[in-house]
Amino acid sequence: MDLRNILIGASLVVVCVLGINAVQDAPSDENQEKKMINDYNVYALPMPEDLDFAGEPVPIEMPDIYERMDRELLVNTYWQSNTLLLLKRANKYFPVIEPILAEAGVPDDFKYLAVIESGLTNAVSPAGARGFWQIMESTGKEYGLEINDNVDERYNIEKSTRVAAEYLKKSKERFGSWTLAAAAYNAGNYGVDKQRERQDVDGYYDLLLGEETGRYVFRILALKEIMSNPEKYGFNFRQKDLYKDVPSYKVKVDTAVTDFAKFAQDFDINYKILKIHNPWLRETHLNNKSRKEYLIELPEKGYYSPVDDSAAE
Repeated sequence: MDLRNILIGASLVVVCVLGINAVQDAPSDENQEKKMINDYNVYALPMPEDLDFAGEPVPIEMPDIYERMDRELLVNTYWQSNTLLLLKRANKYFPVIEPILAEAGVPDDFKYLAVIESGLTNAVSPAGARGFWQIMESTGKEYGLEINDNVDERYNIEKSTRVAAEYLKKSKERFGSWTLAAAAYNAGNYGVDKQRERQDVDGYYDLLLGEETGRYVFRILALKEIMSNPEKYGFNFRQKDLYKDVPSYKVKVDTAVTDFAKFAQDFDINYKILKIHNPWLRETHLNNKSRKEYLIELPEKGYYSPVDDSAAE
């Protein structure tokens, strides 16, 4: 037998031995299933102490309040992808919202109301509410927002935050409670008043409300707790993982704009980028017959690079 055949034979023996050992070492389906079960754990969450909304204490010692709070903590902790997205967006948008609320005299906790209303996106509800604060058209116009085919300032985060702040302040004056003001943002002032009178109680935590409004404040509280203490609830990220605001400046426009695509090109950006920074501009043009002055936001140079599709051909 030549050396070549000896080597081939030896290799086959090694392969067979390794194969036998691999089969012996391979976990059975049952063992693998047990390992998977042991590797994945879901934990009950300890209830935080001294919970409050806008400085108003949460009566967590009441059995139904405890259960409702526990539900929202569990749902938002274990809906990991959504809550992580909220944490990323908050880094970008909270610095815009916080000073406006502070200037208006509205507690900082209300920034979490925008979180549960829209997920910090320019959402549109089936009822027609729009923007970060989900403002209805009639309410927006009542509080001075321009809403038409050309312009919808419910999509302007700064202006819509000011409207939401004013609405909440009026509700607080009416009810004497920030917690009830938050509930009324969902159910309406009339709806909350009607239930208070009907049930002959004053506080949110004593009211029996519908499913959505009944969960509303607890959802705010849960997001406040988790987003204020992300590591405690298992959310791990680096600062560079969070979304960041692009530095920008504003230009005044007091004439009609016939083509926003060409307008954008004059500032070395495209229409998409113009709309990202100005979602309140609803069409490709601006009529502006009244010559109203608008402030259009434009990104500082160097943050967006145009893509040359021809380079891929």
